[in-house]
Amino acid sequence: MKKNELFSVIYEDEHLVVLNKSSGLLVAADRWDPDAPRLDTLATEELCAEGERLYAVHRIDKDTSGLVLYAKTAEAHRALSLAFQERQVQKTYHALVHGRPLWQETEVDIPLRADGDLKHRSVRDPKRGKPATTRFTVIGECGPYTWLEADLITGRTHQIRAHLQLSGLSIACDPLYGDGKPVFLSGFKRSWRGDPFTERPLLDRLALHAWRMVITHPVTGEEKTFTAPYPRDLDALRNQLAKRFGTDPLAEE
Repeated sequence: MKKNELFSVIYEDEHLVVLNKSSGLLVAADRWDPDAPRLDTLATEELCAEGERLYAVHRIDKDTSGLVLYAKTAEAHRALSLAFQERQVQKTYHALVHGRPLWQETEVDIPLRADGDLKHRSVRDPKRGKPATTRFTVIGECGPYTWLEADLITGRTHQIRAHLQLSGLSIACDPLYGDGKPVFLSGFKRSWRGDPFTERPLLDRLALHAWRMVITHPVTGEEKTFTAPYPRDLDALRNQLAKRFGTDPLAEE
C-alpha cells in the first residue's frame, strides 16, 4: 500500500489533528516488530515541520481502521488526555458481525484483562481485569450479517472484539476472536455466477471501523464531531450488502 493510502487527514488546526487510518497500520511502537510502519511516525514526517511532534492521546487496534486523534502541543495533549481519562470523549465504532443478535440494544459490562491467553487476547477476569463497558446498537440486518454501532464507555485493549465474543458474536474476518474467514460476494449473492477458484474476497481484514468521535476542543471549548469515511474495501462490502438486502448503515448519515 502506498504511503498516502495509509492515512488521510480529517481535521487539522494548530492544536490537534484527526486522521483516518487504514487497517493493518500500527498507531504506536510494537514490541514484536519495532520496525513496522507506524501512523505516528508517518504522520509526523508528512504533517510536522522540523522540531515539531505529535502527541498520542489514545490508541486503536492495528487491524481497526478509522479515527485517531493526536495533539500538536503539550497544552492540548494534557487537556485531551484528561478528557479521555475522564471519559468525556464519545467514541463510536461500526462493526459487521456474523449472525443476528437477539437484542436491538444492549450494554456489556464485563471486566477485561489484556494479554490474558496464549493468543494475547483480552479475557474476562472479574478479579484482575479492568472495568470495561460497551454499548451496542443494531443499525442494520443483512442476511447472514448484522451491522452494529458500538459506543465505548471505557477504552480497553480489544474491548469491542472481546465483549462481542463473550456475547456469542464475532466480527467478520476477525482472525483473533472469530474464524478469520474472508467475506465473498458468492457467500450472499444468489445470482453470483463467477469462478469460485478465482473469486477475490470483498473483505479479508477485520470489519471494525472507528467511525465517529465527539470531543471538546482543548483550547476553544467548542464541541467538535469528526467522522471517518469507510475505507475502500469496507465501503465496497457495504454497497454490495445494501444492494442485496436493502440495508445501509450509513443511510441516515
